Amino acid sequence: MKRMTTFLATAIIGGCVNVSAPTKPIEINLNINVTQEVVYRLDGEAKSLIQQNPGIF
Repeated sequence: MKRMTTFLATAIIGGCVNVSAPTKPIEINLNINVTQEVVYRLDGEAKSLIQQNPGIF
């Protein structure tokens, strides 16, 4: 009840709230670090085939 009375008193007295958009754009800086790890495994047959033919790739 006390809050309502305070609100009504403020409204009657002529309290005014002005909300406006900022003149400058809002800037948000995000520092993002993206790392990627590639893991590969070759089976024994493929590994020996590549070792026998190093120019295949």
